[in-house]
Amino acid sequence: MSTTEQLSRFLAEVERRAYRHAAFTVRDEQAALDIVQDAMFKLAEKYIDRPAEEYPMLFQRILQNAIRDYFRRQKVRNYWTTAISFVIPGQNDHSGDEDAVEYSQPTAESDDPANQVNTAQRLVIIQEALEKLPARQREAFLLRYWEEMDTAETASIMGCSEGSVKTHCSRAIHALSKYLEGKEITL
Repeated sequence: MSTTEQLSRFLAEVERRAYRHAAFTVRDEQAALDIVQDAMFKLAEKYIDRPAEEYPMLFQRILQNAIRDYFRRQKVRNYWTTAISFVIPGQNDHSGDEDAVEYSQPTAESDDPANQVNTAQRLVIIQEALEKLPARQREAFLLRYWEEMDTAETASIMGCSEGSVKTHCSRAIHALSKYLEGKEITL
């Protein structure tokens, strides 16, 4: 049994990473904020009675489900928007602005303007590389290496086998390495 203080502490620790994860996945900052907020509410509302050790797995599962729900809603919305755009003139302008994900630099980097520029350029390239990955590879990669989950946890969240997680991660790493190599970036 956990306390509200433990839940608050957990949510404070996970919110920025969850936001970045959602923003990389849905490519819409406002939608990412909504998704993370909904996931946090759901965890607080339905699972406060669970032990604090279960929060990371529960939250990641809730977050992944919220992201999938977002894409399902978008699919339906896009279908009807496209269908209506043929009937109503001037409704087929789908230009959107995809802003970069927020990043706060450690103090040692932030003091040197050259490092700031270099880091910002590298982050844009890395973000582009992540966005080019197929959805399942990106999801596996972010859960394993961004959220630092083990293979079993990632498999549970993604609803697949551990072997599939390893395959997705391996393919993601190879694709990212190849892309970043072409941009002359080594990590």
